[in-house]
Order: sequence, then structure tokens, then C-alpha cells
Amino acid sequence: MLTDNEKISNLLHGCRQNDRSCQKELYYLLRGFAIKVCYRYASHMEEAEEMMNEGFIKLYKNIQLFDEGRQADLLLSLKGWFKRILVNTCIDHYRKRHTSVTGHSLPVESDQIKDSSENGIDILSYKEIIEAIRELSPSYRTVFNLFVIEGLSHEEISKRIGISVGASKSNLSKARENLRKLLSNKSNFNSYVSPF
Repeated sequence: MLTDNEKISNLLHGCRQNDRSCQKELYYLLRGFAIKVCYRYASHMEEAEEMMNEGFIKLYKNIQLFDEGRQADLLLSLKGWFKRILVNTCIDHYRKRHTSVTGHSLPVESDQIKDSSENGIDILSYKEIIEAIRELSPSYRTVFNLFVIEGLSHEEISKRIGISVGASKSNLSKARENLRKLLSNKSNFNSYVSPF
């Protein structure tokens, strides 16, 4: 009987050999994770799926660069590596498509996305936060995600999306203030709600 690491290692080996069945199996293994990462940066579900699919293409093209020996849990290591590919794909997509600061209302479709590693508390928190984040403009949403969720500095954000450090700081400040208001309104509390 194969361990999880052995199964994933076999999938990766198959993907390196361009085995379509291994690519398909890896796609279904990582799809829920990938769509959630991309959806944080998207204006609508179709855009998230487009970015996710671009990310998978990059994953398959560069799978030989993935180091299976980085850490003991191969799936966790693969998700970390793939997340960097997805975030960079989303940033590239943002640069190409979002030049204005207008906000978009997103469909509720993302609430149906399943991720088997979630527990009840994660789902509640995720739904509330994503609902508020998706109401932000693309510029605010992107800077917020890169700073708060990805942990990038304002200097790194500035270089990645082509804005000044001051604009990055301003967008983050405005995103936090907007999130405070949105979360406060949603919770019907007048007290301070900290969005991270």
C-alpha cells in the first residue's frame, strides 16, 4: 500500500513524463486549493478559473523544477510551491487587465467551492472575510491580499504590480478602512472590527 507521499511522487513523475492521466489526477487534487487562491484576486468566478488554468499550465511546464525533498510532507510542499506560481499568475493577470480602481460585485458561486482540509470554523471565517474582500476594488483587493495574506512588503508589492510604495501603503490603508466598515455593517456591531 502506497503512502500519500508515494502517491504524489508517482503523480509528479507521471506529470514530468507528460502523462495526461497523472496531470488530470494532479489537477483534481489541487483544484480546490488553486481556485481559492485565485479567487482572492479575481473580479468574478470565470476570471478566477482563467487564472487558475494559466497557473496549472505553468505548473505542468515547470514541474521538473519542483524539489520533492524540500520537506517531509510532499503535498504541503507542492501546495506552497504551486501557490507562488498562482500568486504570480494572478499578479500578471492584474497588470494586464485591471488598470482602473473601480470595484466589482462578485457572484456568490465561490461559496460552493470545496476544500477538504477545512473545518467548520475555517468555513465561517473564510466566507465572511471573502465576502467583504470581494467587495473591494481590484487595486485595493490586490494590495490587501499581497500584504496581509502573502506577507509581501510594500517595496515588493510596488515592484510586482508597478505602483509606487506610497500608492501601495495608501491602497492598503483604504482597503483596511473599507473592510472595517464592511465587516462592521455585516456583523451589526458598532464596535471596532479589525480586518487583520
